Amino acid sequence: MRSDEVKKGLERVPHRALLYATGIPRSEMDKPFIGVATSFTDIIPGHIGMRDLERFIEKGIHAGGGYPFFFGIPGICDGIAMGHSGMHYSLPSRELIADMVETIAEAHKFDGLVLLTNCDKITPGMLMAAGRVNIPTIIVTAGPMHSGHLKGKRLSLVNDTFEAIGKYKKGLIDNKELSSLEMCACPGAGSCQGMYTANTMACVTEALGMSIPFCATALAIDSEKRRIAFESGRRVVELVRKGITPRKIMTRKAFENAIMVDMALGGSTNTVLHIPAIAKDAGVKLPLKVFDELSRKTPHICNMLPGGVHYMEDLHHAGGIPAVLKRLRELIHNCPTVSGMRTHRIADQAEVFDEEVIRSIDRAHHKEGGIAILTGNLAPDGAVVKQSAVSPKMMRFEGTAKVFDSEEEGMKAILSGKIKPGDVVVIRYEGPKGGPGMREMLSPTATIAGMGLSESVALITDGRFSGGTRGPCIGHISPEAMEGGPIAIIEDGDRIKIDIPSRRIDLLLPEEEIKSRLNRWKPPKPKITKGYLARYARMVSSAASGAVML
Repeated sequence: MRSDEVKKGLERVPHRALLYATGIPRSEMDKPFIGVATSFTDIIPGHIGMRDLERFIEKGIHAGGGYPFFFGIPGICDGIAMGHSGMHYSLPSRELIADMVETIAEAHKFDGLVLLTNCDKITPGMLMAAGRVNIPTIIVTAGPMHSGHLKGKRLSLVNDTFEAIGKYKKGLIDNKELSSLEMCACPGAGSCQGMYTANTMACVTEALGMSIPFCATALAIDSEKRRIAFESGRRVVELVRKGITPRKIMTRKAFENAIMVDMALGGSTNTVLHIPAIAKDAGVKLPLKVFDELSRKTPHICNMLPGGVHYMEDLHHAGGIPAVLKRLRELIHNCPTVSGMRTHRIADQAEVFDEEVIRSIDRAHHKEGGIAILTGNLAPDGAVVKQSAVSPKMMRFEGTAKVFDSEEEGMKAILSGKIKPGDVVVIRYEGPKGGPGMREMLSPTATIAGMGLSESVALITDGRFSGGTRGPCIGHISPEAMEGGPIAIIEDGDRIKIDIPSRRIDLLLPEEEIKSRLNRWKPPKPKITKGYLARYARMVSSAASGAVML
C-alpha cells in the first residue's frame, strides 16, 4: 500500500510515533489509510450539512476495512460572492482546492480518497485533484436544497431572489414581497435548487462515473444521502484493494458521457470551463469543439430551472441520473464507474418515474443539447451560450453595442434604465486575466430578466455566467479583452450579430476597421496588482482551454 511509505520499516519509527499520537490503535495500522477531504463550512448552504455526512463516510470506511483521516478544504459560496469584488476569487479558488487536495494526499501517502463537496468550484477542484493524484477516489456531493415555498408557490434562489431585484426596480413587487422572498427562497441545507453550476457539476460527476448512483440528485436533507455517504466510504476501500484509480474511470469516453448528460439536462455553461480542466489533470485531451459536436447529437430532454420549470427534487423523484442515462442508452459509452457497475448496466436497471421531467428522445424539448459553442470575428477562439435557456425569437439577434469595462459599470447602467430593447450589453475586461478571475455575471443577467428584457436585450462578456443565467447571454469570449481579443475594440453604437443556430457571433465592421482598431489598442493597467489574484492573472490560460493555471 502507498501508506506503507509512512508506516513500515525501521526508519519510520518517528512517523509511527506521530501516527499513534493521533489516537490510531496499533490494530488499525495495517489497514488502508483513507483521506477524507471535507469542505464543510458554516458560510455555504450547500455545505452546512456535511458534518452529518462525514460521520457516515467514516462509518463506511471502517465497515469496509479502512481507517479514515479527515482534512479540511475551503470553499466559496458563489451566491454570496456574486456581484462584488469577492467574485474575483471564485474561479481561482478551484486551483487552490485542487492543489490542497494534491498536497495533503501526497504528503501523507494516503491509499485512497473520499472527497466531500457540493458547490460550484469545489467539485471541479476536487475532481482535478483526483485525476492528478490518481489514487482510488470517490466523490460525494452533499446534495441539492429543497425548494422554497411562499403562498403555495415553489421558490428557487435565482428565479426568486436575483431576478426579484429587476422586478422590484420595475415596480412589479413591493418591499413586503421582496422581504418574504429573502426568507423563503432558500429553506436550508443543500446546493441551490435548479440546474445551476453546483448541481450541474454533481450530475456531471455521477455521469463521469466518479460518484455512486443517485448521489447527484438525492436531497441534502434526506436519509438516502446518509446511505450514499456510507456506501461511498465502504466502497473506496474496495477500490483501493482492486487498484481502481480515477484515470481508469475518467477516460475520454467517460468525459463524453458526462458532456452528453450535461447537454441533455441543459446544464450550466461553467462546465465548459470545468470539464476540460478536469480532463487535463486526468491526462485526457478534450478540445472545446467536442462540446458542440456532442451538443448537436444529444437532445435536451430535461427542462430544468433556471430556463425551465423543474427542480432538482423533481429530477431525483423521476429517476435521477440513472434514468437520464437510460434515455441516452444508445448514445452513451459503456464505461466503468466507482460503483462497480458499468454505465450501460446502470441505465438498464434504471426506471423513469415521470415522463415529463425526463422526456423520451422523441419528445425532447430541443433536438440539440443545452450548450452551443459560437465562433466568429468577435470570438475567434470560441464563446459559450446556454441555448436551451434562450427563447426562439432571440436565437438570432442583431443589436447595438453598449460597452462597459467592468461588471459594476454594466450593472449601474442596467439599474438606471439606460439599457433599451435592441441593445447588446458588452461587459469586458472580466476574463481570466482581465478580471482577474473571470467573474460570473448573474447579477446583470438576472436583473435584465427581472426587468422583462431577456427577449429584447443580449449580453456578451469575456467573463462567465452563473448556471442560473437565462436568455441570450454569451460568455467566455476568447481571446479575452486583456489579451487583445476583438471584444476589446468594440465601441458604443457598433452593431453585433448573434446567430446561435449557425454558431456565429460577429462584430459588423469591415475587416480593415477591425485590424486598424486592434493595431491601436493598448492593454489597460491590471485591476489587481498584489496577492494571489495577481499571480493567478499572470499564470492562467484562456477560457477556451479551461482557464487552468500553467
